[in-house]
Amino acid sequence: MNEFAFLLMAFLIYVLVMLLGFISFFNQQTGLRKTFYYLAILGLAFHSISLIIRTIASGHAPFTSMYESISFLAWSCVLAVIIFERKFNLEKTGPYLWLIIVALMALASSPALPKNITPLVPALQSYWLWLHVSVTLIGEAFLAVAFVASLLYLTIQPGSGDKTEAEKKKEKYDLIAYRAVAIGFPLFTLGALVFGMIWASKAWGRYWGWDPKEVWSLITWLFYALYLHTRLIMGWKGKKSAIIAIIGFLSALFTFFGVNYLLRGLHSYV
Repeated sequence: MNEFAFLLMAFLIYVLVMLLGFISFFNQQTGLRKTFYYLAILGLAFHSISLIIRTIASGHAPFTSMYESISFLAWSCVLAVIIFERKFNLEKTGPYLWLIIVALMALASSPALPKNITPLVPALQSYWLWLHVSVTLIGEAFLAVAFVASLLYLTIQPGSGDKTEAEKKKEKYDLIAYRAVAIGFPLFTLGALVFGMIWASKAWGRYWGWDPKEVWSLITWLFYALYLHTRLIMGWKGKKSAIIAIIGFLSALFTFFGVNYLLRGLHSYV
């Protein structure tokens, strides 16, 4: 079986997990949640095999094209969801995250994205590329968890239903977002900035060149630095923090997609 067969199996499992997650909104059975949790692990296994086959076939990291990067980002999001589901019981956060994962997988499978393996240019032939891109995308996956949790936080109205129950849910979503940023921000910092600058030095002879993706990575980093600073130093929580987390992730999405198609530079995929 080739990589696409395993990728298809992972995609179908992810769709099933997403559907089961939304069904769980109306069915609180613990067994159903356990089912889609283990299905998620199975899907991640198939997805991992697909990435391994791609790596062996190409001889390089499985994220040097837009197709590969989107697939790896989806894989990273699945890993983040599994970790947080185990730790926090994501409830409504989970299915909406699976919606993002399924959308990423559908985009990766789109005929519009070339999937052929091509030789790497010299700048990409570095183990720093592995560290730079992989750690950055895994960090962004955890930031996606914070994004969805923050959106759900803003949708809960204190006056709807039992006010105490609503406040408990808001506190939980706020905590999930904070914990996700606490994991994702250091990974993003290490991958995008530290490893990125080392790789830039090796590839282009400078640590920083104000390339569009470098600039937007810095902008994204500043939003999450603001999130943690205002929360830890100024005591911000709740709505203000949620808004910053949402804007930060939208900036990350623009860095990943917008820069590639609108602001082409040294980091653009072709």
